[in-house]
Amino acid sequence: MPENTEQACAPIGVLLVDDQPLLRMGFRLILEGEEDLAVLGEASDGAEGVALAAKLKPDVVLMDVRMPVMDGIEATTRIVAQSPEAKVIILTTFDLDEYAFAGLQAGASAFLLKDVAPEELVHAVRLVASGDAVVAPRVTARLLETYVRNGAPNRSLAPAPERDPLLGDLTPRELEVLGAMSEGLSNAEIAHRFFLSEATVKTHVRRILTKLHLRDRVQAVVYAYETGLVVPSQGLDY
Repeated sequence: MPENTEQACAPIGVLLVDDQPLLRMGFRLILEGEEDLAVLGEASDGAEGVALAAKLKPDVVLMDVRMPVMDGIEATTRIVAQSPEAKVIILTTFDLDEYAFAGLQAGASAFLLKDVAPEELVHAVRLVASGDAVVAPRVTARLLETYVRNGAPNRSLAPAPERDPLLGDLTPRELEVLGAMSEGLSNAEIAHRFFLSEATVKTHVRRILTKLHLRDRVQAVVYAYETGLVVPSQGLDY
């Protein structure tokens, strides 16, 4: 019993990967001011970040994209491959950043602006560690809309490409929930739309991720756009 209690109280381990020492120091001060968060280490480039992630086994990695030696996109790809339990948050300067989109494609779970407010940073780390939510879901959806529509015309999303056979494993309700997730809706909003309990929505989300072999909700959103399940709109009101 004591061991279980100790394990349940273990803080969320965070790895900082950014080539700007002042930014790393600022993030460290914010995160270490919270009892449930702990900064396990810092890296100044992607290659060092990959090595430290393998060694320290963080729960969450805050990852810059523009760095020397190895950029954050390649580092994210490697970390996701070697440490599936680690969740990566891409750090970016602009909300509609092609690098942030590439980071999501590489396996990142979310992205944050570098000038994020302290309370938002803390909240984001907790959310991503829980695996039950996407940071700034509507911003994430807008990012996907923009780059799938404008940055990937050669993939010819219309008419819809041949569907992934895995979609055949989803029930009609799960397809509806996946569509709602791709709009950036939270569990509470999905529950309200379909007159379900939040617990039922969480069950549907977990089954969708399992059936489609996806890491988390944001990867489900990327999947929905890239497979043509969701066709970019002519402009949604976010």
